[in-house]
Amino acid sequence: MTGENKPLVAIFGAGSWGTALAILLARNAYPTKLWGHERNQLERLERERENSQYLPGIAFPEALHVEHDLVELARAANNILIATPSHAFRTIVEQLKPHVAPNAIVAWATKGLEPGSGKLLHRVAREVLGDGINIGVVSGPTFAREVATGLPTAFTVAANDENVAAHIASWLRNERTRVYTSRDIAGVQLGGAIKNVMAIAAGISDGLGFGANARAGLITRGLAELARLGVAMGGKRETFMGLAGAGDLILTCTDNLSRNRRVGLGLGEGRKLPDILTELGQEAEGVATARELYALAKRMDVDMPITEQVYRVLYEDRSPQQAVEALLSREPRKE
Repeated sequence: MTGENKPLVAIFGAGSWGTALAILLARNAYPTKLWGHERNQLERLERERENSQYLPGIAFPEALHVEHDLVELARAANNILIATPSHAFRTIVEQLKPHVAPNAIVAWATKGLEPGSGKLLHRVAREVLGDGINIGVVSGPTFAREVATGLPTAFTVAANDENVAAHIASWLRNERTRVYTSRDIAGVQLGGAIKNVMAIAAGISDGLGFGANARAGLITRGLAELARLGVAMGGKRETFMGLAGAGDLILTCTDNLSRNRRVGLGLGEGRKLPDILTELGQEAEGVATARELYALAKRMDVDMPITEQVYRVLYEDRSPQQAVEALLSREPRKE
């Protein structure tokens, strides 16, 4: 399909991730429009033809344009990709709902649980949009800057309908981007949410000066927590061994491009959470997700000790050292 024949794709969310995805799609010759909620930011994007705040030095392709009017864009595009933080997800879907065509596809690349309810985002989307709109999720081990610069990347796209997943995958696929599809929409989303909490744990470990052994142990046991909760919630175990599970977990726990890992590093070094988040200047989804995940594990009666300790460090003023002691003093058990 040539660029002239490809449909418009609308990206809602002009942070680093939304911008990176917009750049990828535009390079793939899709007419792409990017919307954000801050007018001043959109004017700067138009003027500079790059996102100098989040992805400096990466020029916008010709096929990428900025759109100020949410309603106009929602009405014009049958292919919608949301890349807002999880706390804004319900609001943006509610804003889009009156203007989305019945045959539209609404996908999202947001990784997290809804704050307050702990719901997976496909539940939120269904509550707002109803059952008639096709939905899907984009996930996998992906850093925004690497996607935007065109480095080799692998995605997972999940939807209940295989044809919908394949359609969304076609937006992303090129000679440097490998895209796999899945029907396990719950499992893929859980992988994307839980890995952020585990990245905070891995960062704390490294910030305390522990070595590679400790990091590897945390990642492996974190994967076990993901699989336990995921299976309890109807996900498929094989999903958690794939890109959206182990792949995203390994990436986020081991590289300092991860904002959640950097939060953990700061905590392990003795810094206060508000100061870390101020310096970060962007969302660290794992902070909010830890609270929702801890509550979800309690409701589901699933043992998630690493998640519990991250929650206690973030919300109950437990020191990182005390959290480590609590984990290491647990009763011995079979793996």
